[in-house]
Amino acid sequence: MRVLGFGDNIVDRFVDRGIDYPGGNSVNVAVYARRLGLEAAYLGVFGDDDLGRFLGESIAAQGVAVDRCAVRAGETGVSVLRVDDGDRVFLGWNGGGVTVREPLVLDDGLLEYVSSFDLAHSSVYSRSESELPKLAGLDTLVSFDLSSEEEFRTPSYLDRVCPHADLVLLSCSHLDGAATGALLAEVVRRGARLALATRGVDGAIAYDGRVTVETPARRVADPREIIDTMGCGDAFLTGFAVALLRGGWSAHTPPRRHLIERALREGAETAYGQCLVEGAFGCGRPTGQPAVASMWRASEREK
Repeated sequence: MRVLGFGDNIVDRFVDRGIDYPGGNSVNVAVYARRLGLEAAYLGVFGDDDLGRFLGESIAAQGVAVDRCAVRAGETGVSVLRVDDGDRVFLGWNGGGVTVREPLVLDDGLLEYVSSFDLAHSSVYSRSESELPKLAGLDTLVSFDLSSEEEFRTPSYLDRVCPHADLVLLSCSHLDGAATGALLAEVVRRGARLALATRGVDGAIAYDGRVTVETPARRVADPREIIDTMGCGDAFLTGFAVALLRGGWSAHTPPRRHLIERALREGAETAYGQCLVEGAFGCGRPTGQPAVASMWRASEREK
């Protein structure tokens, strides 16, 4: 089984630690899928600056293929944050840099590449909405992270994404159960085949238009063990999706209730483990430290 992260990458700069970590929703899903034993690749745009090299090398070091990515002139996206009592606090970002400003367009060659994967994942931070209809003719499943911002929950935005998504993730820790259920129903009504809401310590809910399934969160016994919550939602989605794939989920075989129940438990376990990891998947370096460029330059010469 093969999983592709398509879209965003970013450097997460923790100002309280003075450390830069590689990350990005689409990157994280690919890395977590690889750590769960699947083949994985990332497809997106890297900036040609030092941070772009740092990202490319860090992702490749996780065993995730990056050979079909593009490198473009421009700055890498940087998100600035700190951790307060185990919770990440975002302080701002530079708009995602060249990755978001000049996203990949899927031509015939890239579509053939995407078709070799069982699941392709993207997000609201990837500027990939216009590419989603191109995936409709493939047997590749599509998952999409709708995040938590209201701008990505308007009817017009949902109509751009939901008809082309087999699975959508929504971060709903700020909503009560009734509001979460209403949002899941709206997403499915607008075309998504399966909707998943993560609610932090209140667990998660999945809805496919017929059944609603819930699971509690697996809590860390001693909160002092929590390093930060970076990537926990991405980890839940990946654990959930990987369990579905291993259970036979495909473009032609929707998951049944018992499989969704099992996948929710797997997602909770994966998110639990993520609470004990620095950054999205480690690999941090002191802010301002240059990347080792030899591997990057060699790979560029081969293109």
